[in-house]
Amino acid sequence: MNNRKIGNIGENKAIKYLLEKDYLILKHNYYTMHGEIDIIAEKNDLLIFIEVKSRNSNKFGFPLESVDENKINKISKTALNYIYENNIKDLQVRFDVIEVYLDQNRINHIENAFYLV
Repeated sequence: MNNRKIGNIGENKAIKYLLEKDYLILKHNYYTMHGEIDIIAEKNDLLIFIEVKSRNSNKFGFPLESVDENKINKISKTALNYIYENNIKDLQVRFDVIEVYLDQNRINHIENAFYLV
């Protein structure tokens, strides 16, 4: 299975998980010239930008480890673009990472995984 297919399966599992937890999904795969955000959601007056990382195994490390400084910078710029584009002024912002372990059929939701840079 190629990386894009693994990513799509993981994002779909993450969306299902979030919906079960009463998150409102605002956008899936939001793209700008700066980058992409996998999922943008809202819950309890929070605007949540979510990076989904999926793995078939931990052979190459934990999914969160691949969210490096470069990726955080891209997500931050893309999030600011979304906030500006949608004139959002009254919501607090949070950045989460959802790790999807396909081999274990398990999800690890890391709230406040990083902060806007």
